[in-house]
Amino acid sequence: MSRHALHAAAARNNADWCASVCRSHGITGTFSQTAWHSAERTPPYYPDAVTLHPDAVPGDVLPEIDTVTPGCSIKDSFATLDLTPDGFAELFTAQWIHRPAGLPTPPGPHAEQVTTAAHLRDWQAAWHGDADTPDIFRPELLRDPSVLVLAVHDGKDISGGAVLNRSSGVVGVSNLFGGDIWSSVVAAAAEFFPGTPLVGYEHGDDLEPALASGFTVLGPLRVWVA
Repeated sequence: MSRHALHAAAARNNADWCASVCRSHGITGTFSQTAWHSAERTPPYYPDAVTLHPDAVPGDVLPEIDTVTPGCSIKDSFATLDLTPDGFAELFTAQWIHRPAGLPTPPGPHAEQVTTAAHLRDWQAAWHGDADTPDIFRPELLRDPSVLVLAVHDGKDISGGAVLNRSSGVVGVSNLFGGDIWSSVVAAAAEFFPGTPLVGYEHGDDLEPALASGFTVLGPLRVWVA
């Protein structure tokens, strides 16, 4: 794929992951040519809309989502929207990243698939990092054939993890936590989804470990909050 096509595939893949999380909560989103959007408020940390094309405009998403109830957010996948006049502020800017298939797999701790509701509860608690864990990742996700939840263990404790989701000819990497997790994620992706390029997004201090693991930058995205 070209750089532009990979950027678009990364955006679509991420929208598919957001849609999977929403479906696990009984929330049905809608895809158009320019965006995915949910008329119902999405789970915590998940956007109400994700743009899929650089030519998307505010009118493609704002009429389709709940901009009144607190918590509305939009993932501007190409950093092309100006939502300031509509009452939004920029939460952060990040970079889409890509790792081609076929690169050598770096050594690292083995990541295993999370397959039970109990294991997923423990994983979610480790991911969030404290006792007040929000209800985001539900067991329905474990039955989604496009989704793979990964855990790295230190003895009986979960020391790291991530989520992989396959769509649009790529595998998306998200929800990483724990030290030195990128090598484990890359190795697991090569095992479960061989020959498939990886995409995701990172920003700030979290971008450098991804680049050190063979990823390159595709282009920017921006997240807006009302």
